[in-house]
Amino acid sequence: MNRIAVLGSANMDLVVRQPRVPRPGETIFGSGFTIGPGGTGLNQAVAAARLGAAVDFLGMVGADQHGEQLRGVLATEGIRDAGLEWSMTPTGTAHISVVDSGENSIVVVPGANADLAELTEVQRSAITAAAFLVLQCEMPVSVLTEGLVAARAAGVFTVLTPAPAMALPDGLLDLVDLIVPNRLEAAELSGETDPVRAAEVLSRGGRWAIVTLGAEGAVVAFDGAALGLAPARPVRAVDTTAAGDTFVGALVARLVCGARNERAAAGAGAGAAEAAGAFAGAEAAGASAGASAGGGTSETGGGTSETGGESAGAAPLRAVGVTETEMIDAVRWATVAASVSVTRQGATTSMPTRAEVTAILT
Repeated sequence: MNRIAVLGSANMDLVVRQPRVPRPGETIFGSGFTIGPGGTGLNQAVAAARLGAAVDFLGMVGADQHGEQLRGVLATEGIRDAGLEWSMTPTGTAHISVVDSGENSIVVVPGANADLAELTEVQRSAITAAAFLVLQCEMPVSVLTEGLVAARAAGVFTVLTPAPAMALPDGLLDLVDLIVPNRLEAAELSGETDPVRAAEVLSRGGRWAIVTLGAEGAVVAFDGAALGLAPARPVRAVDTTAAGDTFVGALVARLVCGARNERAAAGAGAGAAEAAGAFAGAEAAGASAGASAGGGTSETGGGTSETGGESAGAAPLRAVGVTETEMIDAVRWATVAASVSVTRQGATTSMPTRAEVTAILT
């Protein structure tokens, strides 16, 4: 039961390094070009597996060289791929421009990802047997909805990254337990430009919302109320491409196999209490995030840090069983993982292992 099912995209990333964003009609020289595995779904699956979670990946790739390579990545990372289907459409690609400051812009060509019209029995079984279902918006909305409905019926905790931003069908968010947008996605979904207010709007109805603000941290809210600002862990960013995916994958991995198991073995640990003490309250969150709303930060949700709230003995805030203390601890881990990823180039190549994150936190 302690598995994560990731229903999402698998792409090959075509990455060009360049000094700056060219003006319309302008040609500039780049300084490097790489090809590697990517896709928001696959990235999140790899991040979760590196942090020690048991992961099933559900999606579709083309019957081509890129598709074979992506299956090889999953095998290397110990991720089960029984739910990864073949398509005659070419494997999806992401065309990524990374400027020297570390910021990026991405154009995704969905390819085979768009061909998954409905869940297979294998995919549905993986979802209903999981503890968490992680989704993004790089798959057909009908499939996302089908996955969310199946998860909700089975009592599976659902996590949605609404990227790329799009209008969601009425009622879809009612099936989501945690939504993790970046600043721009949160504004589009909520109609609020202030990230604190956006987090509050998106968390209404007994839902968690974490709005990532790049180098400025993240706002965490639950059930219509901002709990506080999670400040960023300062690092020198080299490439923010996979920061948001690393954050989400690490967050869910920690929730499914981290603090809860440790506390069961050793009682309430000092780590949770320490994380709770490092939390900036909702008032401070409003002042900090609001003041920086126009700042030039990564849109990928890079490096965030501790959140907090009520006492370490808080009761579950939802029937599916994630407490405020567990969310505090998970965001703390996700912060460190994301902050490591932005110091390295690439997507999956930048993601840290559990040992690396543990070394920083101890």
